[in-house]
Amino acid sequence: MIRVLLVDDQQLVRAGFRMVLDYQRNMTVVGEAGDGEEALRLLRTTEADVVVMDLRMPVLDGVAATRRICAAGPAPRVLVLTTFDTDEEAFAALQAGASGFLLKSVPPEELLSAIRVVAGGEAVVAPRVTRRLLDRFAGRLVNGAAPADRSAAAAAGLAGLTEREREVLLLVAQGLSNAEIGGRLRVAEATVKTHVGRILGKLGLRDRVQAVVLAYESGLVRPGAET
Repeated sequence: MIRVLLVDDQQLVRAGFRMVLDYQRNMTVVGEAGDGEEALRLLRTTEADVVVMDLRMPVLDGVAATRRICAAGPAPRVLVLTTFDTDEEAFAALQAGASGFLLKSVPPEELLSAIRVVAGGEAVVAPRVTRRLLDRFAGRLVNGAAPADRSAAAAAGLAGLTEREREVLLLVAQGLSNAEIGGRLRVAEATVKTHVGRILGKLGLRDRVQAVVLAYESGLVRPGAET
């Protein structure tokens, strides 16, 4: 059973999402919040696997709430669902630790699929969107320090990657999916998934989105660069 917390300042939106989710046999809505601060309070007493998070809310916005949720240690994964398709907000949410970024206009089946993917430890930002975002914003990261909660693990982890794992990481950072990486390297998609899992473990990261961000933060990949 996937436990979902809904965070949106519009009650009607939350009601609509609840109807869709509660109809699923393997999902249940464990709580609702109208802003980020209320969501944080609920998570102190309520266990959730996925937080479906709006961005623009009063009191505490979605990016700030996502950052605090993901910095709290063992935490639910955050799927950002917003009305606004802007690169700045998408990147801010992903850098804060969100495992996905979708528009509220997506069909219900796509939302359900995204929740399942995020709950399973994967990311749901399309590879080409990931690359567009990183190509646009990575300069800010390459020229600055990596976030403190990842920099130490990253420094040791990058040195500990095998040649194949580094190759896979570079392709992930280019925005390729597991299937595309498998085709490029002429290996099975399942093999690529295993490599990605090992990379995340060595680098102390939650998902492939954070791996892409770290590849740019560390200077392993530069904006617009090809391997």
